[in-house]
Amino acid sequence: MPETPAENLPTPELDPMMLIIKSFLEHLEYTLGKDKYSATTFDIYNALSYAVRDRLVERWLDTQQAYYNEDPKRVYYVSMEFLMGRTLENSLVNLGMLDQFREAMETLGYDFAKVVDQEQDAGLGNGGLGRLAACFLDSMATMSIPAYGYGIRYEYGIFRQKIHDGAQLEIPDNWLRYANPWELDRQEHLHLVKFYGKVTTRLAADGSVRYEWVDSEDVMAMAYDIPTPGYNTHTVNTLRLWSAKATREFDLNFFNEGNYIRAVEKKMMSENISKVLYPADNVQEGRELRLKQEYFLASSTIHDVLYRFKKMHTDLRDLPDKVAIQLNDTHPALAIPEMMRVLMDLEGLSWDEAWEITVRTFAYTNHTILPEALERWPVWFFEHILPRHLLIIYEINERFLSEVRKHFPGDAGRVERMSIIEEHWERRVRMANLAIVGSHSVNGVAALHSEILKKDLFKDFFEMYPERFNNKTNGITQRRWLKKANPSLSGLITEAIGDGWVTDLYELQKLRPLAGDAEFRRRWREVKRDAKSRLAGYIAHHNHLQVNLDSMFDCQVKRIHEYKRQLLNILHVITLYNRIKDNPNLKMAPRTIIFSGKAAPSYFIAKLIIRLANAVASVVNCDPDVGDRLKVLFLANYSVSLAEMIFPASDLSEQISTAGTEASGTGNMKFTLNGALTIGTLDGANIEIMEEVGRENIFIFGLTTDEVLKLRPTYNPRQWYNENRELKRVIDMIACGDFSPTDPDLFLPLVDTLLNKGDNYLLLADYASYAACQEEVGRLFLDQEEWTRRAILNTAGMGKFSSDRTIDEYANGIWGVQTHCVSTDARRSALGDLGLHGLDI
Repeated sequence: MPETPAENLPTPELDPMMLIIKSFLEHLEYTLGKDKYSATTFDIYNALSYAVRDRLVERWLDTQQAYYNEDPKRVYYVSMEFLMGRTLENSLVNLGMLDQFREAMETLGYDFAKVVDQEQDAGLGNGGLGRLAACFLDSMATMSIPAYGYGIRYEYGIFRQKIHDGAQLEIPDNWLRYANPWELDRQEHLHLVKFYGKVTTRLAADGSVRYEWVDSEDVMAMAYDIPTPGYNTHTVNTLRLWSAKATREFDLNFFNEGNYIRAVEKKMMSENISKVLYPADNVQEGRELRLKQEYFLASSTIHDVLYRFKKMHTDLRDLPDKVAIQLNDTHPALAIPEMMRVLMDLEGLSWDEAWEITVRTFAYTNHTILPEALERWPVWFFEHILPRHLLIIYEINERFLSEVRKHFPGDAGRVERMSIIEEHWERRVRMANLAIVGSHSVNGVAALHSEILKKDLFKDFFEMYPERFNNKTNGITQRRWLKKANPSLSGLITEAIGDGWVTDLYELQKLRPLAGDAEFRRRWREVKRDAKSRLAGYIAHHNHLQVNLDSMFDCQVKRIHEYKRQLLNILHVITLYNRIKDNPNLKMAPRTIIFSGKAAPSYFIAKLIIRLANAVASVVNCDPDVGDRLKVLFLANYSVSLAEMIFPASDLSEQISTAGTEASGTGNMKFTLNGALTIGTLDGANIEIMEEVGRENIFIFGLTTDEVLKLRPTYNPRQWYNENRELKRVIDMIACGDFSPTDPDLFLPLVDTLLNKGDNYLLLADYASYAACQEEVGRLFLDQEEWTRRAILNTAGMGKFSSDRTIDEYANGIWGVQTHCVSTDARRSALGDLGLHGLDI
């Protein structure tokens, strides 16, 4: 620990900074057992985190006690993914104590930035789905909505990505190796979760049939709680993550035979359920583990919700008035049959009573229209792992299809399409159908997406239950994605219009007149250049590449998937390269084209796209004819922390998915909030962003959703290939090995997908429009005054896209919950009465 002269320390005993220093030093010594001679930088980070957590816990206990005392209706947001990122700085921002803690650490002689950088990202998600859940938790706490997040405490989060010889390598992300200072284990909250076994029946005294699930293999779900603070409020809500723990019993047959290791082996294996985030499901073991994860989350959450409800209530029919459960996609949909099982088998309710409670309690958010992403589980597989639940699903389906036949007599095709059980060569359970039937609300996450659900994907269900369908366009939390990620820009904005935007993003509209102010535009460009300089430093260190700060930072950062069309971007990169080679004196806007994102480990084509991006970069970046006019790079291991560096530095946001394939997108919102202009298709939330910022301030290209549907039946990609000279040249270069001279056939599978396998995402059809739109982008970038004006107008138009607005719509339109102000009195009065038994945790 650096020596700190006593005269430099604050002297008043109650000085806030002195209290921070005292708390930090006590945790360093008493919690970690370290002193100034033995403490590492990581120890400093941990001691600082515990000091911050102390302040969270005070508000957290107040919040939970207030919920217990007032008994408001609560929201339970259930998600297989929570992509939280780093917690330390975000917590300090929301507590309003970032400057105080930074000053305290600097007073002690520590580099605050280096200490903060010790924190590992909590990578408990694959992408947008998990990050949306994290933004929602922030908004619910900021808006003082009584809410809990429920997920899984994966010991290994999303893999760490390394690039070796241009290819993605997956490295395990053991983020809990050195513990997590933000979590508190709740050993008293253990719930039994069952798998396998069989179902027996018996007649109850009233003559009804009762079911019992027996001979199961059991695992315990143990709770770990993470305090989730709101901004400028006393509310601190809870993210509860479940970890699998072995039960105490084991196979006595093995034990009696002297084989103790074999006796406990199964118990050790049972803890694998929470080991890793979303294992590959292209092998049987991976599929089994994933289904077990989904049920593990569903079962433990339902038992926990009912436990909390029954602390204050005795009539389960009141559950929908006190509980709202939101299913974040189909992954937690097993909570529906689990609720039915608990209400009927354990609580003794009738089917009709249990079903009414269940439907009124659950709501379902759909996040995708891609058929391969709509979960379908083989019936035999389901029956093996969850035998009781399959029986319940059969009963739900039978009753539901009876209702369908009454509504649409003689329509056998509709019955087949709406059935929860798919009756094809392999019978499967359709989880999306189950989620719709078992919920009172079904929402999409952008206006276009919700219309596609109603008119196409779930058309039959919409015609039967039109009142259930609604739209809730996604949003992002401005606290993390502007105030924390881009303090220079947020400082400039606050100086200009005040800080009301931090909790009311519509306040950004006040920036519109300033877009015409030359001095404000100049300062805006200075802020952008500083952000670009920080990212350029990161690129120089990690990619060993010097980039031109005056170039356009053209960014496409997101999960690597064919429908997101990173390959279309690469085709354009090669086109720009060819134009420079053909005309070395070509006047063009200089570009630094940045790719980042992870491909699923088993997704061959996506991983090959990463290899092509890096192969093209190797050629372009080493060509002296190109110089600083064009650089291409792939930033490895995309994460929340890396995103917080990329978004502030971006000039152009690439949102180029095939129209009708992206449900919403949230990266598009983060880019625009930070003053990037968008090039995109009329897909997902791009449409609504265009409506808010103005059609003249966004670059739109390509086919519309209707045009895509019209073109698909007759689409011949080779026709487009043959008719466009630039496009043909680019594809031929890839096919001939120009970017893989030591392995000329390396990228032939990509060419094959475009020319011989139908070009499913219509890259060739959109290429000419995309290239022309990029020319318009380049011309505008050369006029920095006009570019900056439009950038300011983009940020000014982002009010709608706060997750606060989204959560307000959920709260009023689906959940029926109210904000609940928390004071400091509830817990402290309970402490005085020693009434801690009432604490609602």
